[in-house]
Amino acid sequence: MTTIKQKFIEYNTLIIFIGMIILSACLSNSFFTANNLSNLLRQVAPVGIISFGMLLVILTGGIDLSVGSIVAAMGVGFALLSYEIYFPWAFLLTLVISAGIGMLSGYLIAYQKIAPFIATLALMTIVRGLGYLFSKGAPVNIGHHSAALLNLGAGDIFGIPYAGIILLVIFALMFVVLKYNVFGRIVMAIGSNEEAVRLSGINVSKYKFFVYVIIGLLSGLAALLMVSRTGVGSPNIGIGMELDVIAAVVIGGASLSGGKGSIVNTLLGVLILGMIGNVMNLLDITSYLQQVIKGVIILLAVVFQRYQK
Repeated sequence: MTTIKQKFIEYNTLIIFIGMIILSACLSNSFFTANNLSNLLRQVAPVGIISFGMLLVILTGGIDLSVGSIVAAMGVGFALLSYEIYFPWAFLLTLVISAGIGMLSGYLIAYQKIAPFIATLALMTIVRGLGYLFSKGAPVNIGHHSAALLNLGAGDIFGIPYAGIILLVIFALMFVVLKYNVFGRIVMAIGSNEEAVRLSGINVSKYKFFVYVIIGLLSGLAALLMVSRTGVGSPNIGIGMELDVIAAVVIGGASLSGGKGSIVNTLLGVLILGMIGNVMNLLDITSYLQQVIKGVIILLAVVFQRYQK
């Protein structure tokens, strides 16, 4: 009995994931259609990509509230750049700027010792404001010569959307980093016992700095994927996205105090959160009620996992 309980505790995120698949299939006949599953992957890809970066941040005991604002501002930034420079350069420059915002967060947190909540809250406000400023508060269509980005949003390989493939590639990279790379082990150790890591001679500030650079870069990539679906950069997108990202990581079993988390469970958390929204859309549940239901399910999932400890 003890062994069964231990296995249940160990695999509770997977159990919730399987339960959500069964529930979704029972509630809607459209859930398992190829078109819906493809749309689901496109929808969860941006949140999933940022969630992998958020996992690194949370493993160090930090938090990043600026990701939704970075998505909005970088979407606007790419749309504006697409009229001035050729598509590949606009794409790369968007990623560089988003990584630069992450560098600023990392510098304030790792080297100036500002609390992650305060530093990223300030940047959330500043970056969102810049998005509104440069776009004059209105959506910006991308330039006609950036059609390759629209192909990225609409295209697929053997029915798997490009966005889903990008999500899986980044998942694989993060899996290797966290499981087999020194960087991942040190990030995990910082969240478990930062002082012990520091006393062992490791430059903790450097590792904290780089996790924020990574999440900034991934937020820029997520912005490009979202623009690729609509062809528009809007300062209004990504509002509340940081909460979805944090929720996905926590549903995946990560501890907000740091040192505990799994990239596989984070992916499952992303898919669980995506299925919740997807099946409610299939059932034509109003967006207001969706927020209430999603919040209750997230709370129950987190409480459930806490009681399994």
